[in-house]
Amino acid sequence: MKEESEEPPLVVPRAPLPPGAMNYVTQRGLAALRRERALLEGARPERDGPGGATALAARQARLSALNERIASAVTIEPAALPHDEVRFSALVTLQNHAGEQRRYRIVGVDEADAPSGRIAFTAPLARELAGKQVGDAIVLRDPRGTNEFEVTSIDYSQDD
Repeated sequence: MKEESEEPPLVVPRAPLPPGAMNYVTQRGLAALRRERALLEGARPERDGPGGATALAARQARLSALNERIASAVTIEPAALPHDEVRFSALVTLQNHAGEQRRYRIVGVDEADAPSGRIAFTAPLARELAGKQVGDAIVLRDPRGTNEFEVTSIDYSQDD
């Protein structure tokens, strides 16, 4: 009977950082990375049995990538930022002429969650918002077309 070789582990890569970009994170984001590491360290797959070696290799690969991301993390203190313009960690409220509002928090790549309004600082929208002040306009494009929004507030509190 021929012994089956195990498939190499499938490890989903972390969100990429552009070449040369710093790994900016909020305090909330760094805490989430550390929680993820603690959970991963606590989940030790069995070495014995079918797939045991593959599961162990996958866990080690994920843990290695996570440790690299934590080691390269640069936390930004909102108090040190100019609060009159959009920068990393800002919660930006936009409003169009019809009164529709949108809110976006600019966060690190590992924290991004577009459906909840948390966009990575590397995202085109975040780059477009960077440096804007209350009263400045921005044109957003979506499947329905283009729409002009005005920056109505910039908030650096981290209560969300």
